[in-house]
Amino acid sequence: MIPSVHYDVLFERHPNNPILTAADWPYPAHSVFNPGATRLADGSTLLLCRVEDRRGHSHLCAARSDNGVDGWRIDPEPTLWPDPEGHPEELWGIEDPRITFIDELGKYAVTYTAFSRGGPGVALALTTDFRRFERYGMVMQPDDKDAALLPRRVNGRFALLHRPWTDPSADIWISFSPDLRNWGGHRLVMPARRGSWWDANRVGLGPPLIETSRGWLLLYHGVRRTAAGCLYRLGAALFDLETAQECVLRGDSWIFGPETSYEREGDVGYVTFPCGYTLDADGDGLNLYYGAADTSVALARGSIAAILGWLGRHGGA
Repeated sequence: MIPSVHYDVLFERHPNNPILTAADWPYPAHSVFNPGATRLADGSTLLLCRVEDRRGHSHLCAARSDNGVDGWRIDPEPTLWPDPEGHPEELWGIEDPRITFIDELGKYAVTYTAFSRGGPGVALALTTDFRRFERYGMVMQPDDKDAALLPRRVNGRFALLHRPWTDPSADIWISFSPDLRNWGGHRLVMPARRGSWWDANRVGLGPPLIETSRGWLLLYHGVRRTAAGCLYRLGAALFDLETAQECVLRGDSWIFGPETSYEREGDVGYVTFPCGYTLDADGDGLNLYYGAADTSVALARGSIAAILGWLGRHGGA
């Protein structure tokens, strides 16, 4: 008799999923997915969603909710629209935002993918109200994406996690800046594995890193190529607090992946792709907002303590 195998369930899907679709939008939209997320000063949740039109071009639009689940108030027009005249790197749209509140600046930093003839690159904008944005332009040249800032300086410098493409793989790097404009100190911090691993050949940052007492918690996506296409699933790792450069623990297996119909069926099937999270008042409850099959927005709830406990049992250096 083959013994049953138990896997830890670290995220529970919300019963209202998907919580946002193109049908909710106040103007024409083909699909809505991959939102950045943040908790605003009044306690409400803001999602900055990627909205794709029928041309295949994307822009960003904000949706606000008092409880982070329903009752969404969606901006009646795009919140952040590509500006190809002022920023030619945005010619073919802007995608996949991550939001970090920078205490030192008193501003939200939005990192996003700017897509142009040269390929995808990392762009940055600052805002206080998600109405007006100060664009910094492209800070990491193509091909690069999946970027987020740490919420505070590390050793006196701002730090950016990002995913350049270095053929034949795509790995997670860190870069540093004194002023958010000039970047250097580039270093590979987590490579994709090789062979038959679930995260072989391509990995990338999920939501921004989460600071815990044990280190920076990294939730990342891994891509496995199969005969039927690619599978996008979520893994976890822990980096040291002092430098954010040393991987202390990395889980061997994935912890969240496409299982439901709305995650398996859509424009790009078998994709769970988180770009944002919010924390509950207790500092432990984790609300993970993710794109499902590149078509809709969904929500899963977890616990930071449970993820760290799982890493302690199932992670290696």
